[in-house]
Amino acid sequence: QVQLVESGGGLVQAGGSLRLSCAGSGRTFSILNMGWFRQAPGKEREFVAAVAYNSGRTGYADSVKGRFTISRDDAKNTVWLQMSSLKPEDTAVYYCGADSYGTPWTIRKNSYDYNYWGQGTQVTVSS
Repeated sequence: QVQLVESGGGLVQAGGSLRLSCAGSGRTFSILNMGWFRQAPGKEREFVAAVAYNSGRTGYADSVKGRFTISRDDAKNTVWLQMSSLKPEDTAVYYCGADSYGTPWTIRKNSYDYNYWGQGTQVTVSS
C-alpha cells in the first residue's frame, strides 16, 4: 500500500506561482513512477506531469510545458510540482498519483496506469 498526501494548493493571481508537494509513505518511494494530474469541474482528470524512478525522466502536458516543473527527492519520499506563470485555466483540483508497475523510464500519461492516489489539493487562479 502507498499513502499519498498533497499540499500547497491555494488561491493565486494569474501570472503567479505555487509549489505543490506530495508526500508518500507505506512503500519504497524510490521505485514508484510519480505523476500529477488535475481535474476541473465538469471535466475529466488530465495528465499534467510525471517523473520516472531511477532514470528521473520527466514528461509534461503541452499545456504546462515551460511553466511547470516536476521533481522528486526519494530520501524525503516527496515529489513536487513547481507551477509558474499560472493561468485561470490551470484552476483545478490537483492529484498526485503513484504507479508501482511501470519501468524506470516510463512516463505514464493515462490516469488508469496509476494505482495509488492522494486526496487532491485545490488550485484556483484568478484573472
